[in-house]
Amino acid sequence: MAVFNIEYRSDILDLEYPVNVIYPDLSRVDNPDDKDIPVLYLLHGMGGNHNSWLKRTRLERLVRSTNLIIVLPNVNNGWYTNTKYGYRYFDALTAELPKVLQRFFPNMTKKREKTFIAGLSMGGYGAFKIALETNHFSHAASLSGALSFDGMLTEGLENQAYWEGIFGSIEQFQNQATPLLDSALLSDKQTKFWAWCGEQDYIFEQNNLAVKALKAKGFDLEYSTSPGTHDWYYWEKKIESVLKWLPVDFQEEERLS
Repeated sequence: MAVFNIEYRSDILDLEYPVNVIYPDLSRVDNPDDKDIPVLYLLHGMGGNHNSWLKRTRLERLVRSTNLIIVLPNVNNGWYTNTKYGYRYFDALTAELPKVLQRFFPNMTKKREKTFIAGLSMGGYGAFKIALETNHFSHAASLSGALSFDGMLTEGLENQAYWEGIFGSIEQFQNQATPLLDSALLSDKQTKFWAWCGEQDYIFEQNNLAVKALKAKGFDLEYSTSPGTHDWYYWEKKIESVLKWLPVDFQEEERLS
């Protein structure tokens, strides 16, 4: 796989914006002349950035023989939202970035059925939010996603100014036990969703609550749990499950044990 480290001028954010892109090597894929390559937007969690998936996992090796572009954007700790303090990360990622990437990679698909999104923790929230609100993605996956804020009381929140800068007043934040239900109102329900959470994760019950609420609204959502905590050890294992779930010809690496 080729890894591109790109920095471009974002007019929406009014700053130089970094993004990493994993691009399939011609010599490793079955169809090197493909002009319609599927794409996965893979989102980081709080405290991470566009380098996190490459530094913390074997992602590049996992997809080395798979005809799939992977886009690794950066929103700092902005929760993939248009923040109250003026940084429009949602707009930059959904409206601007695809157009920029199309100029760099004209063989990247423009079709919804070949466009996917996934993320961990904060990025799991971002993946579901973006998929629900844009209707641009056929598949969306969450790994230990922050899908619900139920139980996050005022006294449990550090740095109140930060949270208000993202979501608005603390009172409004507390009243959004499952904020994705607001996003769900914009969905055409044509996206397939996938979620996993570790049973020892501190947001395990919040995942159960959000999944139940979204399923009650009629969304196609495959949900699984297993022993695990909020940790890269598990996300590295589960991203392989996501790749197997996506409608791509995922070429698993040979393993003798």
